[in-house]
Amino acid sequence: MQDVKRIVIQARAVPVRGNDIDTDRIIPARFLKTVVFEGLGEHAFEDDRAQLKAAGKTHPFDDARFTGARVLLVNRNFGCGSSREHAPQALIRWGQGLQAIIGESFAEIFFGNCVATGVPCAVVDAATAEALLAAVEKDSSLEVKVDLTTKTITAGSATYAFTMPDGPRTQFIEGRWDSTAELLASKDAIKATASKIPYFTNYGS
Repeated sequence: MQDVKRIVIQARAVPVRGNDIDTDRIIPARFLKTVVFEGLGEHAFEDDRAQLKAAGKTHPFDDARFTGARVLLVNRNFGCGSSREHAPQALIRWGQGLQAIIGESFAEIFFGNCVATGVPCAVVDAATAEALLAAVEKDSSLEVKVDLTTKTITAGSATYAFTMPDGPRTQFIEGRWDSTAELLASKDAIKATASKIPYFTNYGS
């Protein structure tokens, strides 16, 4: 079975600046009609990307320098707005798949949806967010390392602290964030328990 633990994530990063980036900007509402999440990645930030292109500019998700990035750098209150799971589902399907997000703060429901999809959201102060954004914008080859055991982020020679509630952090480290995997791993115990419950064993009698 695939290892679902999230202990250390190390990869190049993509910077997306701006406060209060809501879920409708991450994945526009017209793409919520799908009953599966496959294919959402190519539409992540679609309207923002189109608007910048029309203005002769380039969104980071269209910038060849950040191709292959697997860590997303953001600012404050990222993922606010409507509580759509499609937002983190689109992000983990963009490019090679984003594996972690670093920002100043995250909307509560978005944070919870990220936990459910296996994406740690590391919270840093404004100065750290700016330092990371600027460093990656200057050198797109820079790798960012997120260590959930030490609660530190390393980029080049610099190391920064981040915060994350102990509950989700422990779930990531122990691989217990994936409820489906938890059920599958415990299927024998579940069957054994179910066999002792009259409701199941005597159903229909």
